[in-house]
Amino acid sequence: MNKTEKTAGERKRPPPVKLLSGQLREGKLSGDECLVRAGHGGSVPVSMVWMQGTVLEVQLDRNTVLLLDETGTFVVQGVNNIPKGKPCLSQGKYVMVMGAIQAISPEPVIRAVKMADLSQRAALHRRMWKLEVEDLQQVLTGMQ
Repeated sequence: MNKTEKTAGERKRPPPVKLLSGQLREGKLSGDECLVRAGHGGSVPVSMVWMQGTVLEVQLDRNTVLLLDETGTFVVQGVNNIPKGKPCLSQGKYVMVMGAIQAISPEPVIRAVKMADLSQRAALHRRMWKLEVEDLQQVLTGMQ
């Protein structure tokens, strides 16, 4: 079997989808996926997310941080286990997080697999984020 072939038991995990917390909050959870409404009336099935926001609160004893994006707050779990994630764990930092959806209501909860500090260019990242989310979702809904 060559590298590109998959055995019956292997499942390729889809790449993370860029989302705003409000989209997750309004989504429909089904198994390990969430169906979220994308711009222009389409919807996208999501299991891994890429989100960005400002750190509001760090609770290392609970292994979580609370982030805020332009549509609301969301919780990120597993932050103590992220390689090179410690620089992200300060109030006021603007960060990106990639992870798996754990819950969507009353507040989205993400289990982090990667975090990065974007604070050095936070103004640019904040301005571009909503446009990046909309652009990717237009591509994804056009592909269905």
